Amino acid sequence: MISIKQINYALTVAKTLHFRKAAEICFVSPSTLSNAITEMESQLGVKIFERDNKKVFVTELGREILEKSKEIKVQLEDIQKISESTKAPLSHNLSIGIIPTVSPFILPYLLPKLRADYPKLKLKVTEAQSENLLFMLENGEIDMAILALPYNIRGLKSFKFWEENFYWISTKEDNRSKSNKIKAEELDLNELILLEEGNCLKDHVLSACKISNDTHHDIKTTSLNTLIQLVKGGMGTTLIPEMALEQLIKGHENLSMTELDESGPHREIAIIVRQNYSGIRDAEILSSILKRELELRFSKQ
Repeated sequence: MISIKQINYALTVAKTLHFRKAAEICFVSPSTLSNAITEMESQLGVKIFERDNKKVFVTELGREILEKSKEIKVQLEDIQKISESTKAPLSHNLSIGIIPTVSPFILPYLLPKLRADYPKLKLKVTEAQSENLLFMLENGEIDMAILALPYNIRGLKSFKFWEENFYWISTKEDNRSKSNKIKAEELDLNELILLEEGNCLKDHVLSACKISNDTHHDIKTTSLNTLIQLVKGGMGTTLIPEMALEQLIKGHENLSMTELDESGPHREIAIIVRQNYSGIRDAEILSSILKRELELRFSKQ
């Protein structure tokens, strides 16, 4: 009978398509991993992988076996979570994925709070884009994901804990910055700098402003910090979420922030879990903590 260890090895090889990299991830030698895969294939009587000196391929039968293996892995992890759920909440291993346009602005005060109130919690944090986090969540690689909505979460369960609007960032020399609010129609779309394709914040900005995907600045970046530096350097203007204002604008005396006067909220932040996830109690508690901490920080009622 094949083992869960063999399943983990096979799934890691399928993800990396590289035996040496998979061995490094699994903290075993390449020969140990290769022998385990060979034994698994022998036990099943089918080839899961085809490999030569340069490439690794997953066979058609291998794909079916790996899909079932993913389900088994998730179910086994859920069994473990069921046993952990009988203990005190947030007192065990927990892996969370967070998108880059949220993580820097909640982790600095979330982590100290969790360390103080839940000292037994062993937290692992992964930062990645929304689509990658959903893939990891569906495949049992993480327990929860913190995403910005609206986004297609493919039938997964969500716990919304925050909503916010966007702010237009410009230099103080710009006359439009004298107002407290600004309409999307007042923005110069040719100077608007946004994050690159594939970032949900860009999609949320385009949606809030009701503009198309081909009317903004040619400059593209993956970092909100870089956006601010570009604005500071006179390269254009940008829009950032409310939770990022204090961290990104503080200390930049030549920059101005103006609330985007379009119907909101412009984005919502939520914890996403699998529908049958056995750690729902943890998700609810964590959502409540995040909501309370954000309300305290931004004085929202």
